[in-house]
Amino acid sequence: MTTLKVGDPAPDFTLPGHDDQTYRLSDLRGRPVVLAFYPLDFSPVCSQEHACFVEDMSRLNALDAQVLGISVDSVWAHRAFAQKMGITYPLLADFHPKGEVARKYGVYLEDKGIAARTTFVIDAEGRIAHIQQNEILQVPDVGEIVDALVHLSGQAPG
Repeated sequence: MTTLKVGDPAPDFTLPGHDDQTYRLSDLRGRPVVLAFYPLDFSPVCSQEHACFVEDMSRLNALDAQVLGISVDSVWAHRAFAQKMGITYPLLADFHPKGEVARKYGVYLEDKGIAARTTFVIDAEGRIAHIQQNEILQVPDVGEIVDALVHLSGQAPG
């Protein structure tokens, strides 16, 4: 669905996080970023997706990856969702204008008012290194994201 492809510069953005911080993608240059667009906090599949990220945080941290979850929910919904799920990485509110960042990445579903379940791995230079697109009801394979990060890092898989 996205018109972006591997090798393209990742569109920059600034969004508020559930942790009262503001995040600008370009400020994270120098390390890989996992940008996980998802439809809605508290939905069953999104809860499973984030449970997988939480479970794999030690592997993601070992690869120096910054995980950012993004949906159209408010920071307040994100805060409650993060607390319930034990999420320690930032959840960013693409709330107003609704879906503006998802549109930049070509993953906003206008007819549904939510982002498609799409994860981008962005390299240390700010270029898209991997794109994982999933159906709304499909839990993403976080192992595929970890593999993409391992490939980026040049580390042997482990």
